[in-house]
Amino acid sequence: MKCAELLVKCLENEDVSFAFGLPGEENLELLGALSQSEKIKTIIARDERNAAFMANAFGRLTGRPGVCFSTLGPGATNLVTGIADALLDFAPAVAITAQASSARRHKESHQYVDLLSMFRPITKWNCRVEAPATTNEIVRKAFRLAAQEKQGPVHIELSEEIAEMPVDSGPIAVSKHEHSVPNEAAFNKASAMISDAHLPVILAGHGVIRGNASGELVSFARKTGIAVINTFMGMGAVPADDELFVSTIGLQARDYIQCGLDRADLIIAVGYDPVEFSPQWWDGNKKVIHINATPAETDQNYTAFELLGDLGPVLKILADVVTAQKDSGYFLKLKKEIALDMADSAFLSQGRGISPLQIIKDIRKALGRDDILISDVGAHKIWIGRFYPAYAPNTVIISNGFASMGFALPAAIAARLQNPGKKIIAAVGDGGFMMSVAELETAVRYKLPFVAVIFNDNGYGLIKWKQQARCDKNFFVDLGNPDFVRLAESFGCKAYRAEHPAELFPAIDDALQQAVPSVIDCRVDYSTNMKLTEKLGQIVCKI
Repeated sequence: MKCAELLVKCLENEDVSFAFGLPGEENLELLGALSQSEKIKTIIARDERNAAFMANAFGRLTGRPGVCFSTLGPGATNLVTGIADALLDFAPAVAITAQASSARRHKESHQYVDLLSMFRPITKWNCRVEAPATTNEIVRKAFRLAAQEKQGPVHIELSEEIAEMPVDSGPIAVSKHEHSVPNEAAFNKASAMISDAHLPVILAGHGVIRGNASGELVSFARKTGIAVINTFMGMGAVPADDELFVSTIGLQARDYIQCGLDRADLIIAVGYDPVEFSPQWWDGNKKVIHINATPAETDQNYTAFELLGDLGPVLKILADVVTAQKDSGYFLKLKKEIALDMADSAFLSQGRGISPLQIIKDIRKALGRDDILISDVGAHKIWIGRFYPAYAPNTVIISNGFASMGFALPAAIAARLQNPGKKIIAAVGDGGFMMSVAELETAVRYKLPFVAVIFNDNGYGLIKWKQQARCDKNFFVDLGNPDFVRLAESFGCKAYRAEHPAELFPAIDDALQQAVPSVIDCRVDYSTNMKLTEKLGQIVCKI
């Protein structure tokens, strides 16, 4: 057996079902081994960055590391953005790159760059296969580290000479770790802090979803009566229609929920990642309980008492220990204030096009509770985080750590592969759409239907918004676009155009019935962006 064949058998042993990547001369042995696998379906993308996004999204949706691969040189450098995104979005992923043989790595050589040095700052672990017999250990360690909290990407380099060498070892058995929880004294201390608090609040982050602890979090909140807010990537950790759920936080601006953080005397941060919402946005003297699988980040505004362990068991034990029942009436009043925004006609389009709020309402209307919305990065992401109600974990997938444009279309492909029975919508700006548009061909080739809703404003909408707020003018943000309907149709997609509110929902509803990918070119009216900025800027904490 060749080393590349052993590597693929190790991937099969890790329960890998898909591998995303592009072919190259130096990874021919790996491609040959993948072609013989009956357990792994290889998805050939149009760009390595998008292959990494696919692995990233697959890892987030399943909790198992997604796998992507590339050749050396430009193929590997293309992976970088998607792998960095996995690092700061805490998505488990394993990237496998080819490399030049050792006979030419010491000198100037065609397509050779030092990949280990390049991947080191954007991965949890980074290793070259130096001898075929170590392949099984390297793969097992890579998957173990990628799946450990905080989850993230690892990189394996396999040179062309090592890939074809013979080896007679096999995969290493996958072992499961035991649940870990703090000691009794720590639970008692946390219980006392909760009992002493007058107005505690739960801040739920993406770690709740990574730890499959949403059920335990809901039970803890209901047992104690403590209100819950979540970050963008924590959307769905608690159902939006649960009586104790308040809102999503993370606009990095004044908002009603910021009033709640200001008033709270105890923040119970569960699975919270500061990369999404900095502690600088609340009083650094505030008491904090940090419940997570990993220690708290060092931050002068985040001095916390820590309960470290697997979130599900920790929350279950804490719910049993805490006897206090808290009054969340203040936060429920805030929830009503936020609900009024949803009905505020000022956020609906008064001119040409469709307001982002109306688009979000129509998307929510078209999707079931367990269907999936994937958001790219742009102005629309702010509106989705602020106004889209999520009812279950992993039903809203947003890149909000590294926050890379171009994420949504590749992520939708991964979501379709993993969830063949669900409706899937990718919300994407025209800028992000153009960055990954080639993957429409990938979706058509593999018969993977989903709906891409383009928030089309002919420019970089989020930067326009920021410029208007800070500079009161725009520069370097206007773009020209192709005819998205004709472009999508040229790939073999179904395509629609919606320029008026009444045209949008019928288009979404019809697109979701198609057996091919669909694209809706939606003329968005972002004049409401500044209306939201102005409204938030005028907020006075009245209650």
